[in-house]
Amino acid sequence: MASKILIIGACGQIGTELTTALREIHGVNNVIASDINTRKLDLVYSGPFEIIDAKNFNAIKDCCVNHNIDTVYLMAALLSATGEKYPMEAWDLNMNSLFHVLNLAKGGTIKKVYWPSSIAVFGPTTPSENTPQHTICEPTTVYGITKQVGERWCEYYHKKYGVDVRSIRYPGIISHKAMPGGGTTDYAVEIYHEAIKKGSYKCFLSENTSLPMMFMDDAIKATTDLMAANSKDLTIRSSYNLSAISFTPKDIFESIKSQMPEFTITYKPDFRQAIADSWPSSIDDNIARKDWGWKHNYDLDTMTKVMLKELKKKYD
Repeated sequence: MASKILIIGACGQIGTELTTALREIHGVNNVIASDINTRKLDLVYSGPFEIIDAKNFNAIKDCCVNHNIDTVYLMAALLSATGEKYPMEAWDLNMNSLFHVLNLAKGGTIKKVYWPSSIAVFGPTTPSENTPQHTICEPTTVYGITKQVGERWCEYYHKKYGVDVRSIRYPGIISHKAMPGGGTTDYAVEIYHEAIKKGSYKCFLSENTSLPMMFMDDAIKATTDLMAANSKDLTIRSSYNLSAISFTPKDIFESIKSQMPEFTITYKPDFRQAIADSWPSSIDDNIARKDWGWKHNYDLDTMTKVMLKELKKKYD
């Protein structure tokens, strides 16, 4: 019998492309997309879609029962920059939605859970270079706190109740298909759009701020590969470190400028600089590579070529 999947928060930056990928793998009718609104009409009409508030336990449960869902991808969240503006809303959404899904798995309504964590779990006391899987986690943002706490609950539910929950600590994600959703790494998406639209960009981080990043295609590949892995091979049930490329705003500027010589940039750091300064500059993801064969495909220049090519089509 084909797996029946529910994606909660399908209209978000990652959820949008994850929905497409999962429908290609499992079949359109076996993947139910859901969100609290219908702002992505192309997604709404591309297959089964439900309006679901991720904070509403009964709505999630009813959907799972009605559609015989066995796997839930919980992608709904308030991200780092937005979470600092609305801390209580971030805590409410990010934590209660996780409990709802974990409890559905504990009770046997569903069999498998995917929940994304983030490099935001780390903080200024974390080793910043080649950050290990097991290390100090003292996050300084509400988003990071919710992800750190969520990791502990995921591991607890696995050990205590046998819940098959899987997670990745995403770095910054870069995509030409979905607009950024309020994260500190959003500059690395905005810069490509502004390069095409204006030929210039004002960056909200300083030029030498190095952060772990990843092209969306690699992030989707990592997610689907992890969920397809044999449960017995997985040694991490909190959240796996994941890495691809690390670069600075200056690096990405130079990568774009190599293809667009007239492109210019200025730097005006804002409140997001302090958030970025608390995060690692590079990640050690050897455990993910060992446990389930993770391997990234895109470097900075390869990603830049794809981003500029696709965005030129969008804005022409």
